[in-house]
Amino acid sequence: MAGTGAAVLWGARPALPPGQTTGLVGLAVCESPHERLRILYTKILDVLEQIPKNAAYRKYTEQITSEKLDMVKAEPDVKKLEDQLQGGQIEEVILQAENELSLARKMIQWKPWEPLVEEPPANQWKWPI
Repeated sequence: MAGTGAAVLWGARPALPPGQTTGLVGLAVCESPHERLRILYTKILDVLEQIPKNAAYRKYTEQITSEKLDMVKAEPDVKKLEDQLQGGQIEEVILQAENELSLARKMIQWKPWEPLVEEPPANQWKWPI
């Protein structure tokens, strides 16, 4: 936007023409995807700190989320960031992050890292029976 006098924020999309859509029903265009993802990934990492360090969900989700947060911080171009994250359009990536945050909060309630209350039936984990 050189010469227009308009300030461009790092990670902000340039002004979109009226009626611009993602082309995905029910998924609106995000004007500041970097900021939104940074907030979501930080919240996910904060929630994961409430889960025991040896829990598989925490270990792997923390690793993946940290990698994605680093990509968001390092890549100002939305299209290049979409390519790096490999999650579809940036709005889809945001939706995935929102869903992960919701899941992380539920995992704290469910406590899947704790031992089972009772032993499972003999063939529960055997397939096909």
